[in-house]
Amino acid sequence: MLTTQAIFDRYQQVRSRFPKVTLPRVTVEISSLLDIADDIDAFVFDAFGVLNVGDTMIPGADRRLDQLRARGCAIRILTNAASYDRSGAIAKFKSLGIGVEDDEIITSREAALLYLGKGQCGVIAAKTDQLHDLPATVIRLGDKAADYDAVDQFLFLSTADWTPARQDLLTAAMQRHPRNLLIGNADLAAPRDDGFSREPGHFGHLIADLFPDKVRFFGKPFSEVYDLIETSLSTVAPDRIAMCGDTLHTDILGATARGWRTVLVTQDGLFAGFDTQAFSEQACLFPDWRLARI
Repeated sequence: MLTTQAIFDRYQQVRSRFPKVTLPRVTVEISSLLDIADDIDAFVFDAFGVLNVGDTMIPGADRRLDQLRARGCAIRILTNAASYDRSGAIAKFKSLGIGVEDDEIITSREAALLYLGKGQCGVIAAKTDQLHDLPATVIRLGDKAADYDAVDQFLFLSTADWTPARQDLLTAAMQRHPRNLLIGNADLAAPRDDGFSREPGHFGHLIADLFPDKVRFFGKPFSEVYDLIETSLSTVAPDRIAMCGDTLHTDILGATARGWRTVLVTQDGLFAGFDTQAFSEQACLFPDWRLARI
């Protein structure tokens, strides 16, 4: 079973692949995002651990978004979840009871698809993913080794149906013929109702340990998703944007690298039940603000 400490330690091990940042060692405790709403023009939210845990909305998340909108703050949801396209993401949040507009959601999947190269693509996706936003010629990878050898590049979107045997097939195919591997979700893990799930980033870093020049990660903390957010907030200065997330190495590190402000949310995500200050000290990653729930 994955633990908070194990996930944190792995993020530390692969940190050389992340943007470089230096942070002041000061974090201010706040009771809600309304405490800082006058200083921020746009709030960007991670989903898992901040707005929801698995298929359950965190109490009050929907109300807080509405309150911030009423204060004139722009809202964006920046999710590393790549198991569904934009329409699927909107449907997911609506099923949780969180109303969002189309322009309020940015996904790491969108960023990854912008960098899909020419040639045949092998895609690792959930069975339920219709792949409507991908070329019709993609090969959905499963248990056939020949399919892994037949493609020119790999796109890893979801671990929903991924198995150790399939990871072995991917690794063996890369060893026979190293090709580009795009990881559509850079997260190592995500909080669920029954614990943590392994996400594409976990498996991507295992491949990157062997072929560091062939693996490219998309989503927080990597730059492409921040480009998409800033394009959608073209009139907002970076230091008037606040990223609200539950993970130091993705949400806090990535936003800081862009010059954004940061809020660490502690009660329901990666660090639920832990004193986050000790983890901040070890990683030298300090959010501007910290609170239990938004």
